[in-house]
Amino acid sequence: PPVHHLERMRRLRTIPPDQATWVGQTLDRLGGNVGQAVLGKAHVVRLTLTCMLSEGHILLEDAPGTGKTSLARALAASVQGTNNRIQFTPDLLPSDVTGVTIYDQKTGKFEFHQGPIFASIVLADEINRASPKTQSALLEVMEEGRVTVDGVGHDVGRPFMVIATQNPIEQAGTYRLPEAQLDRFLMKASIGYPDHASTVEILSGASVRDRSKTLQPLITTQAVTEMAELGARVHVDGAVLEYVSRLAEETRNAPEVRVGVSVRGALALVRCAKVWAAAHGRNYVLPDDVKELAQPTWAHRLVLDPEAEFAGATNEAVLGRLLADVAAPQERRSA
Repeated sequence: PPVHHLERMRRLRTIPPDQATWVGQTLDRLGGNVGQAVLGKAHVVRLTLTCMLSEGHILLEDAPGTGKTSLARALAASVQGTNNRIQFTPDLLPSDVTGVTIYDQKTGKFEFHQGPIFASIVLADEINRASPKTQSALLEVMEEGRVTVDGVGHDVGRPFMVIATQNPIEQAGTYRLPEAQLDRFLMKASIGYPDHASTVEILSGASVRDRSKTLQPLITTQAVTEMAELGARVHVDGAVLEYVSRLAEETRNAPEVRVGVSVRGALALVRCAKVWAAAHGRNYVLPDDVKELAQPTWAHRLVLDPEAEFAGATNEAVLGRLLADVAAPQERRSA
C-alpha cells in the first residue's frame, strides 16, 4: 500500500492529480500505438516512453531480428516530430553525425550544414560498429543537447532522444562502448523474443514488412516537452531519496563491483522514477518505482571486478541481490 505521508504530500510542490492522470492516459495511448508495431512487448515499450519523457537516451541490446529497429521507428512515427536513422559503420566519420561547416563562395561566409543528429528522435543503428572517435561525437550532444563544430555550439532542440541498438552476439568488427558513453544512456534494455501468441500474430501479418509505417502520430513534440516538465515535478519523499542513496552506496561497496553507480546514475534513477509514477497516474514516487527501474537504469553502469566476472557474477545478479538486501522505506517502518 502507498506510504501515508506520500499520500499527504504538499500539493504545491508537485503536479495536481488530474495532470498526472493525463500523463498516464497519454502514455497508455502512445504505448498502445507503438505496441501495434512491436507486439507483446508492453513493458519494454513503457520503459522506452519513460526514457523519452525523462529526456534521456536508451540502448537496446539484443539478438538480430527481435524488433529493436522497429521499436525505434514506431516511437518516432508516434510523435509528430523529425526523426533520422544513422547506420553506424567502421568508416563513419564524426562529421557524418554532427554536421560540417562549408565555405560559401557566393556569400564569402562559412555555413553550418546540420548532420542527422539534428532530429527529435535519432536511431543510432548498430552503434558499436563505429570507431571510438565517431562514438565520442555523441558524448556532448547526449549530455548537453548541443553540438560544437569549429568552436560554435548548435542546439539540437527539445525533445531530443537517441535510441541506439547493438548486437551482442556478433563481435567481429565492433568496438566496445566505453563506460563514459554507457553512462550517457539513461537506460539499457533488451527486447527479447515474443511469446507464442505474439509470434503467431506476427507471422499472420507477414505481408506487412514494416508495421511502423502504418502508424499515425498521436502527439506533438510540444506535448512531449510538456509531459517531461510535468514528470520532473512529481514529488519524491525524503525517505525514497535516502533509499536511492543507500542503494547507490551499496553498489560501490559490493565486493564484486570495481566501479559502482555514480551520482549521475542516482539522479537518473530518480528522474525515471518520477516519470514512471506519472505514467501510472500518480503525482508521488513509491519505493516500488525505484525497485522496478533499478535494473534498466543501473545494471549497465556497474563495472565488475574481472575475477568476479570470470567466476560467473553478472551486473543484473549483483544488483538484484542488493535490491533484496537493502530495506525499502515501508519495510523499515514496519520492522
